[in-house]
Amino acid sequence: MKIHVASETMYMVKGNGVHTAFIDHLELLREQNQFEFVVNNDGFGDIFHSHTYGLYYFLKGMGYKNRRILTVHVIPDSIKGSLPFYKVFMPFVKWYFKQVYSYADVCIAISPEVENAIRKLNAKTNIVRIYNPIHIEKWKRTDENRSKGRQLLGLSDSDFVLLGVGQLQARKGVEDFMDVAQAIPNAKFVWAGGRPFKALTEGVLRIDSRIAQASDNIQFTGMLDLELMPLIYAAADAMLFTSYQENCPLAPIEAAACGMPVVFRDIMEYELLYEKSYLKAKSTEEFINDTQRLMNDKRYYEQGKQMSDTLLQQFDKNVVRQKLLNLYQNLVERSTEDFTPYLA
Repeated sequence: MKIHVASETMYMVKGNGVHTAFIDHLELLREQNQFEFVVNNDGFGDIFHSHTYGLYYFLKGMGYKNRRILTVHVIPDSIKGSLPFYKVFMPFVKWYFKQVYSYADVCIAISPEVENAIRKLNAKTNIVRIYNPIHIEKWKRTDENRSKGRQLLGLSDSDFVLLGVGQLQARKGVEDFMDVAQAIPNAKFVWAGGRPFKALTEGVLRIDSRIAQASDNIQFTGMLDLELMPLIYAAADAMLFTSYQENCPLAPIEAAACGMPVVFRDIMEYELLYEKSYLKAKSTEEFINDTQRLMNDKRYYEQGKQMSDTLLQQFDKNVVRQKLLNLYQNLVERSTEDFTPYLA
């Protein structure tokens, strides 16, 4: 069985979680030689599995009737706080995503919220829930990576470092991250991420003005190559994941795999997604309080690390690989009319 994996992120700026998920998918297929696969224009397979939803997805999928899979990373609500004037575009966005989801014979929902979004649009597709996998060995902290990361960021060994990862947009909570940094001048704050969509990003002028006036203890790396991210994570002591809307975010799980506490924003998406407990904050004030406690309370810090370690179990790559194998076999063997999806 040969899987045709596609992602338009190969031809775009790659600083986003969809591209990371695509790369992780390829590594998952490659690891145990259970699958043959081709990527984008490199050939033809038995099943078409896409991570993106543009013209390329529709054109490539034409040759795979009844054998199209889409991993759904983006839902209509993802544009809130991401694109300017999103309310104007929302009716078209909802119509377009309904076409995108319906074009696939199977949509992989990476979280309960994604599954709910697909159902709300009444898309004509089968839905299977499979989480994004985590390759723990890629992100595991080493002394060498920590040293290189701190050198890259100009940080000393004694600095307590808080990390934020994401695009520079309102939805990711970067302004809240700056507020926390301003309130805690005795810690260092690093925001890794830029604007792959440049001017087509909500709040460009407002956020750039805030960055220009940001306190001296925060730095912004801009967009970084994926290969550098293990060093950036290793340089940090904890992550503040301030995002207001996510589906199955990779960054906090990568940070957890690096062995650090992660403080999530307290939103419904995570309550539905995560099976284990995690540190969470409802407001900027709570992010400030949690950060100060992580800095000053060793028992609390160790508790946060243990929570991160437990959270990883839900995204075990071997479990995800087996679910994908079951799905691929099921789809090859059955037509759409009598297709019974493998329910994860």
